Amino acid sequence: MQIIHATPKPLLNWLPVTVFTLTGLITLIVVPFYALTHGFDIWQVLAMFVGIAFCEISITAGYHRLWSHKSYDAHWLVRVILALGGTFATQNSILHWASDHRFHHRYVDDNDKDPYSAKRGFWYSHIGWMLRDYGTNPNTGYENCGDLKKDPIVMWQHKHYLPLVLVINFGIPLLVGLWHGDIIGMLLLVGVARLAIAHHMTFFINSLAHIWGRQPYSDRNTSRDNGLLAFLTMGEGYHNYHHSFQRDYRNGIRWWQFDPTKWMIRSLAWLGLAKNLYRTPVEKIEASRAQMVLATTSQKLAQLPHAEELMHHLQTEYEALTKRINEFSLAKRQWMEANKA
Repeated sequence: MQIIHATPKPLLNWLPVTVFTLTGLITLIVVPFYALTHGFDIWQVLAMFVGIAFCEISITAGYHRLWSHKSYDAHWLVRVILALGGTFATQNSILHWASDHRFHHRYVDDNDKDPYSAKRGFWYSHIGWMLRDYGTNPNTGYENCGDLKKDPIVMWQHKHYLPLVLVINFGIPLLVGLWHGDIIGMLLLVGVARLAIAHHMTFFINSLAHIWGRQPYSDRNTSRDNGLLAFLTMGEGYHNYHHSFQRDYRNGIRWWQFDPTKWMIRSLAWLGLAKNLYRTPVEKIEASRAQMVLATTSQKLAQLPHAEELMHHLQTEYEALTKRINEFSLAKRQWMEANKA
């Protein structure tokens, strides 16, 4: 008889398990109980939402687009504020977060190398990857973040991360509570509920944004564009675009797409507090869109009568469009070079 040995589960990471469990239970049980027995006023609720927005924008504009992808350069004061806001969000240090994220983009959907591969399921990519030591996190020396190691603000935050987390996450709710008059209520809303909600808004990008939505730019990975998620995540929901053009400071490139992170970065540039905002050339974007339209239309045409003839016409139109895009790109480069001379 063959004996089958069960593979032991990876060891639990007790710190994130404890933090996520406590903040989740307090938000779901204690906060509603306090609301029924003592009540929250509009200022407390507003303070919580301001805290959530500060956490989210610090992650999206700071941890993600500034430090992980180098989408723009920011004044040192902006970097300090975003570093402190990211600490308030409590999603690990900039150095650690950016290293994980760079591995995610490099090995997206690789179950062995992508730290939060969506192909391992919703639970794993949403939060499970942090709860156990799965061996997909090679962040021992942060070799993929040599540029960030030269940033004194990044290294200062990394070195003092734990005391900063404790001081900021208790200090801000306490100070706001002293101003308001209800310290316990502010600790519950601005301290705990704000943290739990901000956590899961970010986690949705790793999970839902790889499951639910459209793929207008590429189907080479599981990333999706989802306008609803963009409203919950300061514009990060246009995730198929982001995975296709990761260095772009924008995620929502259309004027009507909700991307407050993009608007904030652009406003900082207007104020002289940000520069070198990277924008993907429009011809590169349109070429990717055209390629996806060709692929999806080809699949539909293959089911129709005279499919071969229709496919030939489609391919001819695609090649003509590609030629026009390339001509536009060449003319644009020549115009830019002429203006530099």
